Amino acid sequence: MEYNLERQHEKGKLHAIERINALVDKDSFMEIYSGVHHNCTSFGMAGKEIPYDGVITGFGLVNGRRVAIYAQDFTVQGGSLGKMHGDKIAQIIDMAIEARCPVIGINDSGGARIQEGVNSLAGYGNLFYQNVRASGYIPQISIIAGPCAGGAVYSPGITDFIFTVDDISYMFITGPKVVKSVMFMDITEEDLGGGAIHAQKSGVTHFRCPDEKDCFAKVRKLLDYVPHYYGDRVPSASVRYDARKKARRIAEVLPERSTQGYDIRNVIDCLVDDDSFFEVAEEFAINVVVGFARIEGRTIGIVANNPAGLGGVMNCDASDKAARFIRYCDAFNIPLLSLVDIPGFIPGPQEEQKGIIRHGAKLIYAYSEATVPKITVITRKAYGGAYIAMCSKHIGADFVFAWPQSEIAVMGPEGAIQILYAKEAKDPAHAQLIEEKLREYRETVMTPKVAAQQGYISEVINPEETRRKVAQCLRFLKSKKSTSCVEKKHGNIPL
Repeated sequence: MEYNLERQHEKGKLHAIERINALVDKDSFMEIYSGVHHNCTSFGMAGKEIPYDGVITGFGLVNGRRVAIYAQDFTVQGGSLGKMHGDKIAQIIDMAIEARCPVIGINDSGGARIQEGVNSLAGYGNLFYQNVRASGYIPQISIIAGPCAGGAVYSPGITDFIFTVDDISYMFITGPKVVKSVMFMDITEEDLGGGAIHAQKSGVTHFRCPDEKDCFAKVRKLLDYVPHYYGDRVPSASVRYDARKKARRIAEVLPERSTQGYDIRNVIDCLVDDDSFFEVAEEFAINVVVGFARIEGRTIGIVANNPAGLGGVMNCDASDKAARFIRYCDAFNIPLLSLVDIPGFIPGPQEEQKGIIRHGAKLIYAYSEATVPKITVITRKAYGGAYIAMCSKHIGADFVFAWPQSEIAVMGPEGAIQILYAKEAKDPAHAQLIEEKLREYRETVMTPKVAAQQGYISEVINPEETRRKVAQCLRFLKSKKSTSCVEKKHGNIPL
């Protein structure tokens, strides 16, 4: 097969076949349907040669394990999607479902092939349908390696993980020209739908990479953490863990003041196998951290409030980010570890008007629906509805641990006493009384011992014990099978 490599290199991009070969194990790719030809005769298309109809499809190996793959070729008709082009992708996804292996799409397309009219839209429709069929059964990974416009964005939008590459990746429903003609606004492709926009503001992108080489390396790494189909087990990795060093670090990780922020990644690092944490959507909703890691060589999913970002409060974006990740882990039977340090859901008109009620409900729904092993560790604060939402026992946690200094209550002590003793709090003469009531509230209401007495906390443990306790629980829950599912078609998550 002859490929127009130079034309793509001129744009500072790899060609579709080079991308495939960079991603899969050496000499493992087998192309199929290379002879497919469009059947359009309108607007000069009759007899026009479009090699492989602009998309290369086939199978290969990544780290010795099977994957299905397609790569759009922008040098061929701008990578535009016609009926046969869309059907090729739809068929490779269908075959991946049957073969029970991940499917990786490398997107570099100007969008629908205008000359084909409704047939190009049919190609998209067939593709979307297969994306939905595959969802929750096999991992679907999208690499945005060029423009991705119009209907082309919705297939990646359905998939599990989206990778973008700086300076070459763009995603938008309508491009800058349409925006200018309709809204009289001048905007660049980068500002409208570049990788940074989708990684930091929209949350569409899960991994933003500086170049294509880094992107393919990260995709290969991700595939080592996740099952390759529903019901698959991830091969166990070798275990490296410096127990003494990590025990010293975790004992010192919390700041002296309970209101002071800290990076929850320092706690994560102390709990998981050395250098095993692989963060997802790092730049979006920084008040919650999600990602994959290993404990005793086995993959787990981590959801953690991050006091270093907005004090760790939960807002709309953080709720969406966490809920989506939880549902992915549950779909593929990946155990969940939740690290809780949350003062509550964010107050104020801005988030209320964005629908914090609806978005926060997604988090509750996702945790409640999940049947995988669920272990929760409360490190410091767990206030109000956020205590419930972050996988408390009440919504299905199998084990809940709390560190001795943690606080579990409707709200913090200052707010509580201001309500309970509103009149006295305004009078300086009652300052001593207020101090006594604050101390009483901390000692009799907020202490994790109260929750433990009610059976809401499995054990109050020291930070240094956390890794060992979590590992023991994961071993115990290894064969967990839920018996509490209600017979129904499906629930109605508040989207």
